[in-house]
Amino acid sequence: MAKLDEIVSFLDAELRTAQIPDYSGAHNGLQLQNSGEVQQVAVAVDASLEVIEQAVTKGANLLVVHHGLFWQGVQMMTKGQYRKLKLAFDNDLAIYSSHIPLDVHPKWGNNALLAQALGLEVDGTFMDWKGIELGQAGQWQGSWESLFNKVEVEVGPVLSSVRIQENVGRLGIITGGAGSEVKAAQEAGVETFLTGEGPHWSFPLAKELGISVIHAGHYATETLGVKKVGEVVAKNYNVEVDFLDAPTGL
Repeated sequence: MAKLDEIVSFLDAELRTAQIPDYSGAHNGLQLQNSGEVQQVAVAVDASLEVIEQAVTKGANLLVVHHGLFWQGVQMMTKGQYRKLKLAFDNDLAIYSSHIPLDVHPKWGNNALLAQALGLEVDGTFMDWKGIELGQAGQWQGSWESLFNKVEVEVGPVLSSVRIQENVGRLGIITGGAGSEVKAAQEAGVETFLTGEGPHWSFPLAKELGISVIHAGHYATETLGVKKVGEVVAKNYNVEVDFLDAPTGL
């Protein structure tokens, strides 16, 4: 049995929750408290109704997610929103969310973990956003096919891609929905940009800019960080942890 406030304090400090900027709907940190005790933890990408139902089935007292409860801003507490909160309250489920702080963490972050899984030797960061660098980059020692195949082994099927040249060159990684930042990546010296998904207009733009792009899935590229947080919490607090898989297909 662990104390909720101790886990929250630990995560806030390690993830630098108060220091890392984010989008207005992120609301990083403890979004919903419970009665104070934690013996079962669940981690997931989204605080969706499907995930909260799974967490309750698993008997979780704490759910740690990448995308929290308030992405769409202020909403009426009806339908799905009501059901999510009622389930959480009725089952003493606390919910903790970490978005950009988890993306950019040097050890637990989605970007760092994806680079590590691919075997990329990171030698720098790129894309300044609100005073922080979002992406990690390094020189890929191999062909396009070697990278493409490695991504599919480590992450899953590639959703779409733009191939400009045979050699990957300088590979830049920003997980999630960073596909609209192809111009910023190209200006930072990235020759191949690996992200989760991008808007339609980013495909012809990538071709015009001469930058290769791999979209490996928003959801798939952001499972890494929450899984790592689960491992760390399990080790430090001697609690059971489950990863709840609820893929979106994007």
